[in-house]
Amino acid sequence: MSLYFTKEHEWIRVEGNNATVGISNHAQEQLGDIVFAEAPEAGRSLRKGEEAAVVESVKAASDVYSPISGNVIEGNPALADDPAIINNDPEGAGWFFKLEVTNPSELDGLMDETAYRDFVASL
Repeated sequence: MSLYFTKEHEWIRVEGNNATVGISNHAQEQLGDIVFAEAPEAGRSLRKGEEAAVVESVKAASDVYSPISGNVIEGNPALADDPAIINNDPEGAGWFFKLEVTNPSELDGLMDETAYRDFVASL
């Protein structure tokens, strides 16, 4: 299992040919109390960098982008009923969607956890 991050504060955990995507702990801290989240539906095809989901907090609304290209296998059904799960466990149960990876070479441009933590510290 490999974990990567984007400069837009998404994380992607890759297991074989599938990946799970969410927003980082830093992103949820910046957003504050999350009151709404919408995940993409299964079957949707996403390109790297494409808007894939929406998250809204008491402070702001933000798009969640797909870190790599792939086909959505599943959106997280728990987000509709309990969007605060993203605040409570952003890099675990608060995931947004799962993808079937279509272009694994796109992972090469992403940061590992150490590089991401250094990136956040420089902001």
